[in-house]
Order: sequence, then C-alpha cells, then structure tokens
Amino acid sequence: MSSAVPGAPDPVPGVSPAAAPPPRKPRKRFILIGTGIGLVLVLGIGLFTSFGTGKGSNGGGGDGGSAPGPGDAVPAFTATNIGPSGASQVVVPAGDGSGTPTVLLFFGAWCPACHAELPPLAAAVRAQDKAGGALSHIRVIGVDSEDKLSTARSFVRTEGVRFPVAYDPDVTITEGDFYLVGDPNAVFVKADGKISKVVQGDVLTPASFTADEQALVRSG
Repeated sequence: MSSAVPGAPDPVPGVSPAAAPPPRKPRKRFILIGTGIGLVLVLGIGLFTSFGTGKGSNGGGGDGGSAPGPGDAVPAFTATNIGPSGASQVVVPAGDGSGTPTVLLFFGAWCPACHAELPPLAAAVRAQDKAGGALSHIRVIGVDSEDKLSTARSFVRTEGVRFPVAYDPDVTITEGDFYLVGDPNAVFVKADGKISKVVQGDVLTPASFTADEQALVRSG
C-alpha cells in the first residue's frame, strides 16, 4: 500500500528527499541588543531608587542624615534677620537649651498657601505679645525661603509679621537643616532645645497654633 501523501509531488527516482534544514542560530547582534536593554533597565531602577532617598523625599539626605523630629535637638543655624525686630542676625544654637520655648515658622512669598496661613498666625503672635502672658515669652522666628530679598522684606511687612525672620534664599535651613520640602511648615521647640512637634502644610489655625504653644509652656 502506497504511503505517498495525496497531492504531494512524486519522488524523483534516484534522488532522496531533502532533509529538513537545521534550526537557525540567533544572531549575535540580537543577543547584544537584548543584553543592552537589560543593563539599561537595571541602571534605571538603581537610579530611581537612589533619587527616592534624597533630601527631597524628606526622609534623609544623601550624606546619611535624617530629618529632625520630636525628641531631637533643634538644628543650629545663623541667618540674616529681615524681620522688623531683633538683632541683625537670627541665631539658633545647636540644641538651643536656652530655656526659652521657640516656634519656627517656615514660609515664602512664592507659596500661595502661606499668604492665607501666615497673616492670622502673625496676628495671634501680636495679640499674645500685647497680652503679656506666658505665651508672650515664647520666641517666634520666621524662616523665609526662595524669595528675592526685596520680595521677602515686602512679604514679611504686608503679612503683619513683627517677629525676627531668618532669610533662607537657597533653602539651606529649610531643606538642608530641617529636611522640609515646600512651605508652609512649623517646628515647635521646647525650652530644653528638643523638638516637640513638626507641622507640615497649611493646617495651622490661630487656635491650633496657640494650643501647640501652650503645650510648650506646660512642658517647661
């Protein structure tokens, strides 16, 4: 019985059917391209991971430091005072165990939220100073960042600020010392120089601001 496949051409006498061609080996060019793509992906993941741990993430700088928080000593800094009161330089010593509770308010004219949050807080500080009670003994210091000098001075004046303001145009204090990203922010420091609370974003009201100040007074 014939095993020929119907429709297939008849074999030629004396000639054996051709063997199936061997499988083609992958070209080196495609192997190299695939290897290169893999290396690019690995490098990209590594770079993305390293960027995520920088100061911008508010979780520690590239020098191995970390953002100061409650219980930590307040970072030391010195800057030009552009506020209407105080000495020509704003000086906050390391740890600042001066025995005076301190509030640091971070803001800038470039920050829309600061235009809404700062005036009521500045008014609260003026009222406390006028009343002369325990809250009037709390030292309030502003930190203006990323503004031109003339813009910063105008902003401080028009927003009703009467306390000293450290000028921080290159965010050396805001980001370099306190690892804060954006404004507004507030740092409450106890009399022993340890941070009591860090408030990020435009969430402070005169009532909550005063409550946090009272907590500083109670902490001694």
